[in-house]
Amino acid sequence: MTLVPDRYRAVSIAELDGGLSEQALRAVLVGRPAYRRTTYVVAQSAGRTAVLQVRRREPAPLMSEIDDLQVLAGPEETAYLVLPDVDVAVPSALARAAAEHAPGARCVVVRGRYEHVSFILDPAAVRVHVLDVVPPSPPKLVDQVRRVLEVADDLPPVHAVPVVVDIADLARQAPAAHYLLPCRGAGTQLPDATVSYLDQVPPQAEWTLLGCARSQAIHGFFYPGPVPTVDTCPKTLAAGRPVGDGEVLLTKCCLRETGVGIEDGAVVVPWGASAAEILDGLRLAVRTAGQVPTVRP
Repeated sequence: MTLVPDRYRAVSIAELDGGLSEQALRAVLVGRPAYRRTTYVVAQSAGRTAVLQVRRREPAPLMSEIDDLQVLAGPEETAYLVLPDVDVAVPSALARAAAEHAPGARCVVVRGRYEHVSFILDPAAVRVHVLDVVPPSPPKLVDQVRRVLEVADDLPPVHAVPVVVDIADLARQAPAAHYLLPCRGAGTQLPDATVSYLDQVPPQAEWTLLGCARSQAIHGFFYPGPVPTVDTCPKTLAAGRPVGDGEVLLTKCCLRETGVGIEDGAVVVPWGASAAEILDGLRLAVRTAGQVPTVRP
C-alpha cells in the first residue's frame, strides 16, 4: 500500500555519521528529542538515505524523546531526488516524480519546491481515465484535471490517463455533405462538407447534427421534425468503455448542470465544470476505484 505523509512538516531530516542499519539508527536516534510534529525521519549518511517512522515518548509537548522507531525503507531501496519544480505536498506530484525519475525504487524521497522534503513509499497511483472530445484543443477536461492535480494536496496519488475522441473521426462514421455543429467555438474543421452552427439558427437544411441530447432538444425547439445525429456526448462515448481493475473513467455531460455523480459506470462532471467540481469528481473517482493509497499524518 502506498504511503505518503499528509504534511511535509511531519518529515524531519537527520544527517548522521554512522551507518543506516536499524541497530545503528536506534543507537543514534532513540533518546534524541524530536519536535512534536515529527512522525518520519529521512536519515542520510555518506550519500545514502533511509526512511523511518518514529514514536515520541510524549506526543503533546513541543519536544519529546524518541523512544522507538521502525525502518520503512533502507538505503538499498530508497532513492533521493532533488527536483525544485515538484511540490512535495501534492501526492500525485510525488508519484509522478517517482515514476519518471526512480521507477525501480521502493521509496522515493524528494527535495522539491521551497526546499521542502517528503517521500512516497511503495509508489502507486489510482489510474483515472479522462475522456473528452476535441476540438477545442487541448481537450478542456483533460487539461482541467491536469491542472487540479498539480495542487490537489488532499488527494491520494492519481495518474490521469487522457482518452481523447476527435469529433472529425466521429463525423467520418456518418458521411454527410452538410453538418450542423452546436456552436462555432469548438473550431471543428470538416473540409469536405458544409458546416453550419446551431447557435446561429441558420435556415433549415438537409444536415447531420454532430451533437448530443441537449443539442437535439435545442434543434427541436427551432426546427420541425427529427434530425440525423452523430452523438458526440462524452458521457455516451464513455458508456461501457473498459478500464482495468481498480481504475475508473471520468468524463462530462451538459445534461448534468451541477454536482458530480456516477452514470453508466463513469464519474460525470458538468460540461463547463469548475475547478471545485473537477476536484469533487476526482475524489469520487478515487473512492469508486476502491484502490485508495494511504496518506498518513
